Amino acid sequence: MNTSYTFIPDLVQSQTMPADGILTRTIHADDDVKVVLFTFSPGQELSEHTASMPAILHFIQGEATLTLGSDTMEVRPGSWVHMPAMTKHSIRTKTPVVMLLSLIKV
Repeated sequence: MNTSYTFIPDLVQSQTMPADGILTRTIHADDDVKVVLFTFSPGQELSEHTASMPAILHFIQGEATLTLGSDTMEVRPGSWVHMPAMTKHSIRTKTPVVMLLSLIKV
């Protein structure tokens, strides 16, 4: 068996959806990237913050309002965002949300 890769057959099923709150789990980390799976119950918020490195948000399930700098947009399954380092952003969920965060180490 090759142990140099990470395989998750179903991201949504791999982590329990919290009844109330936000659950995070690092699913991969190496010298180049850190990948974190987020699950949010409805009505949760990550208040405005920044990341010290470029990041990619990929929304797998659910609907939320995403703020990037002064822009606000609605996201749904399949929404994808690349953010340069230090981009101010926040998320407020409307439904249960599953999101994949990739932090790119430069």
